[in-house]
Amino acid sequence: MCKHILNAQVSIRAPCCKQWFDCAECHAETQDHRLGKTAEMAFMCKKCKKAFRKDMANYEESDEFCPHCDNHYVIEAKTPQAMLKVEGEDARVDSRMLKDDRARQDPDRSIFSMDFSDRVG
Repeated sequence: MCKHILNAQVSIRAPCCKQWFDCAECHAETQDHRLGKTAEMAFMCKKCKKAFRKDMANYEESDEFCPHCDNHYVIEAKTPQAMLKVEGEDARVDSRMLKDDRARQDPDRSIFSMDFSDRVG
C-alpha cells in the first residue's frame, strides 16, 4: 500500500529492476538506483489484479481506463496530510461521537452524588 498516494489505482512495473511499485517515490525509497525511463509502461490494476501495457508515446484520454475491468485509474492523487481530528463514521448515520451543546448538563447530576447504599449488599 502506497504511503505517498492514498488512492492509487494501479501499480507500475519499473523497467530498470522489473519489480512492482505503487509509485515512483516508493521505488526511490526502496532501491539504490534511479527509475529507468521507457516508452511502454506496464501497469497492474488494483481492482481486478490484471496487468496491461500502455504506450506512453501516444497516450490518449481513452487510455485512462483498465482494459479488463474498465476501472478509471487516472484520478486526482490524494496525498496524506497531518491533522488532528477524530476519525469515525458519517455523523449523519452514527452520531454517538457528537455532543449536543444545546442540551444543558445538570452539574448536580453525577455518579458520585447519587445514593446507592440500598443497592450495595
